[in-house]
Amino acid sequence: QVQLVESGGGLVQPGGSLRLSCALSGSFFSVDDMGWYRQAPGEQRELVAGISRGNSTKYADSVKGRFTISRDNVQNTVNLQMNSLKPEDTAVYYCCVEVIRLSRQKITSWGQGIQVTVSS
Repeated sequence: QVQLVESGGGLVQPGGSLRLSCALSGSFFSVDDMGWYRQAPGEQRELVAGISRGNSTKYADSVKGRFTISRDNVQNTVNLQMNSLKPEDTAVYYCCVEVIRLSRQKITSWGQGIQVTVSS
């Protein structure tokens, strides 16, 4: 079994910062791509940022220059530093990780989601 636990969300004023963290636990062979998605009310879930095992990154155009994704391959964590937050960043944020099981099967695991609200 693989579990993802997210932390760091909350309420912040426009222009403020938050840091989301996601920790992976359980039994697995290795971890491949990691990322953060978000879903606002009435909207589809969208990719915010992704990072490969080799630390190649990609970002949604709307967050480039404001958000930074990072990972720790020893601790099996992925973080999202969010700066200059805007009200339109308000959403439930989901951690997503591609895990290689002990059987060598690749699966996609999702966190439970964490609320980020940007409002004055």
